[in-house]
Amino acid sequence: MGKFILQRVGIMVLTAVCLTFIVFFLTNLAPNLEKLAKTQGDFRMSDAEVETFLYNNGYLQPIFVKYGQWLGVLPGYVIDGTDGILRAKCAVEDVSSDQFPRYCGVLQGDWGQSTVMNGDVVDIVQSKLALSAILMFWVMIVMVPLSLTLGVLAGMREGSRTDRTLSTFSILTTATPEYVSGILFIAVFASSAVGLRWFKGSAMTAMDGVTFENFFLPVITVAAYGSGYIARMTRASMAEVMTSQYIRTARLKGVSTTNVVMKHAFRNAMIAPFTVIMLQFPWLLNGLVIVETLFNYKGLGWALVLSASNNDIELLLGISVVSVIVVLVTQMISDIGYVYLNPRIRVE
Repeated sequence: MGKFILQRVGIMVLTAVCLTFIVFFLTNLAPNLEKLAKTQGDFRMSDAEVETFLYNNGYLQPIFVKYGQWLGVLPGYVIDGTDGILRAKCAVEDVSSDQFPRYCGVLQGDWGQSTVMNGDVVDIVQSKLALSAILMFWVMIVMVPLSLTLGVLAGMREGSRTDRTLSTFSILTTATPEYVSGILFIAVFASSAVGLRWFKGSAMTAMDGVTFENFFLPVITVAAYGSGYIARMTRASMAEVMTSQYIRTARLKGVSTTNVVMKHAFRNAMIAPFTVIMLQFPWLLNGLVIVETLFNYKGLGWALVLSASNNDIELLLGISVVSVIVVLVTQMISDIGYVYLNPRIRVE
């Protein structure tokens, strides 16, 4: 198991480097850099002024050099500006010619400054991630038990009316995107014109604390979409396990249905759904982009939309790093859990 984990960690690090480089390359394309220069300077800047700005801030260096500096494995740049002043990325103030650049990148905890939110990217990402984590926590609390219950009930009675009803419900929820179900929930439960006005149509008040009133609609919007997929996977696994020979043997021995399901069938049926549940974490990051924007909940998804629409390269890269880490860590946990749940797998 130790060797297996080390191999997974090595693959995870290599994948993280590749993915972050792709994002870094796309955000540092010439049109994006030109837009960045005009956003921080003046939209009426000439081409020469744009090139000067990019040169003075190190954006005209080779892409691999810039990526190494951003990552923190290469020393920060020192550039002699057109005004004769040396500028260094890693220095707070302008430096003299006898000073050398230091390492200051993601690995050193220096993620840059956000141009649209006017703050340190690390602090912004931490605060927004904490808000999104609260929403994700309540989504998982609702989604996982609901989907597993629906899947087990449907799988125990394959082909029955209960199975057909629950399967139809799961398909409908999975086929309805969050931006559609969210708008419907707002119209029905929160609209002051034609709705029931049971809940608040915006989650802005959730910034001050988690309450049933301001969190119900965002949570149920995300949970409804994901629960259908997990329920269908659980139903398929449960139906397959319930037809196994050892389940039939347990029933012939007089074991109660509850014990058959909970002690014999449920664990084996959880192998495939467990992987799907762990994959919900990276999916939630994508889903929260829509839901947080729809309900004006200012978490990580909302910050991602803000940074992308305003060409905030540093903040966009910081959010991308967090997203990559979440995806890779949950995938590794999924692999380890799969080995634990399935004793037939042997790690060489």
